[in-house]
Amino acid sequence: MPTDPSDAMFSLDGSDPQHLLVDRGDLAPEDLQQIDRLMKAMGGLRAVERRISAASQKYMQLKETDMRALHFLVTCANTGTVCTPGMLARFLEISTASTTKLLDRLEAGGHLTRSSHPTDRRAVRLQVRDETRRAARASVGRHHAARFGPAARLSADERETVIRFLDETARAMSDSLDSSDPEPV
Repeated sequence: MPTDPSDAMFSLDGSDPQHLLVDRGDLAPEDLQQIDRLMKAMGGLRAVERRISAASQKYMQLKETDMRALHFLVTCANTGTVCTPGMLARFLEISTASTTKLLDRLEAGGHLTRSSHPTDRRAVRLQVRDETRRAARASVGRHHAARFGPAARLSADERETVIRFLDETARAMSDSLDSSDPEPV
């Protein structure tokens, strides 16, 4: 067992010493150690992502939801998709009232424009301003682009394994959120 508590945070012995949450089954000690290393690597990635997010928010003087909204708007522009307030609200999973406040704040800050939808007279088109797009690319975009190199260096089979692992992990964690009340321990 690791002696530094920060090293033990992602280990089974550090988080579940009584085996109440995770059935270790017939896994060999070396398999459990490798899984601990994998969990620690995932934790390290999440920590770096949090640091990038905080630095980008500070650089652009925006909140997390503002940054997610701008990322969505940039993606819409890059894919030729006309973004409406309703689309943005659904993506962010926020109410229309919250969306209006968000859009007012981003427009007042010079980050986006609202204009008439090109094909639907009743709808509004949202577009990120060029200055904001450049600032986002210089901050968060540059950091996220660094992920491409490690992915490109994997073989096709290795990438499929990582994709399967991440998809299954996301699904299992989502299922645990959706399950009924937690069992008492």
